[in-house]
Amino acid sequence: MQDSHARVYAAIAAIPPGRVASYGAIAARAGLPGRARLVGRLLGEVPDGMELPWFRVLRSSGEIALPRGSRGFREQVRRLRAEGVEVKNGRVALSAFGLDANLDRALWGM
Repeated sequence: MQDSHARVYAAIAAIPPGRVASYGAIAARAGLPGRARLVGRLLGEVPDGMELPWFRVLRSSGEIALPRGSRGFREQVRRLRAEGVEVKNGRVALSAFGLDANLDRALWGM
């Protein structure tokens, strides 16, 4: 596995429960700014046996990237809601649930 791929997988694995991140934010955290599409491609190529919180990765708009109504879309919504993430019309408010959301809000729910 290439080092850049390992960094992407590590950045995805580091998203805590109840938080989400965009493909672009993951690329930036992996030291690959502007490589959001690479993140998406790598999510589709996760090595066998590697468990990642794939469902915590969204488009930069907060939208779920999978086709609405698909099995994967429904599974992603289910998993996010199970962690307390609010999903409305296939979208998550990154200002409230994003990895870089306000720290006070993350700690105190304000």
